[in-house]
Amino acid sequence: MTLPLVVGVDGSDCSLQAVDWAADEAARHDVPLRLVYASMWERYESGVPGIDEERPSERVLAEHIVASAADRAARRAPDVKVTTDILPEDPADALLREGNNACLVVTGSRGRGELKGLFLGSVGLAVAGRSYCPVVVVRGDPAGLAGTHERILLGAGGPASGGAAARFAFREAAVRGCPVEVVRAWRRPTVDAPAQEGGEPQASALLDELLRGPAADYPDVRVRIVTAEGPAHRILVHRSAAADLVVLGARRRHGHRGLQLGRVVHAVLHQADCPVAVVPQIG
Repeated sequence: MTLPLVVGVDGSDCSLQAVDWAADEAARHDVPLRLVYASMWERYESGVPGIDEERPSERVLAEHIVASAADRAARRAPDVKVTTDILPEDPADALLREGNNACLVVTGSRGRGELKGLFLGSVGLAVAGRSYCPVVVVRGDPAGLAGTHERILLGAGGPASGGAAARFAFREAAVRGCPVEVVRAWRRPTVDAPAQEGGEPQASALLDELLRGPAADYPDVRVRIVTAEGPAHRILVHRSAAADLVVLGARRRHGHRGLQLGRVVHAVLHQADCPVAVVPQIG
């Protein structure tokens, strides 16, 4: 059974961007698309008819949102099978649960009702920080959203945290027919970070170990390796302006219910100029 790609919808502009991106992604990978609307209000209103016929109930609004999203996805990717669901749950909890039976979970950068000044909404942050399934937060400028740069950007962590992310990035590059730019940041040795903990030679060695497996699995994917001096989050945010997707790894510890995002991932989620994939590394 092919696992679906799940996208959270709520009728916001950011949600519609997520639907467009998810429809394209489902078509690229030939997987079903599942559109999910979740709201706690649905729990309270379930089975109760609207009192004021001129003001639709939350259920009617939810049905309109998912129907509109499904129509949008079908027009954008007519060969993709689209299903919908309305869930009486907290949106973040619903998407986390949906991720247990999905190949990918996609969210917009902000939800309906959230302040426009927010870099990243609460649902996107919660799902990216807790999911055991890869998550893509759809954000960025028009070029990044449209995928016109034809480049995947991989922020290379160590093998313990970045192995799954590296495989995800190479798979994306293979299906898109584009190269992977692999970035490893390094810092000059200081009193706080002696030579054995940093430096360009070690950065290159870590990249060799990290990429050996994915490169063998996807030999046709072109790879450009960049070792850059400076803070990793600043380098990745800067280079995201010329990428279609930034891929980052995040370690997941069983039994830990809080957000499990490192400083780099957190910063890129808030500031990148293109969609960001957070790929969990279990351990």
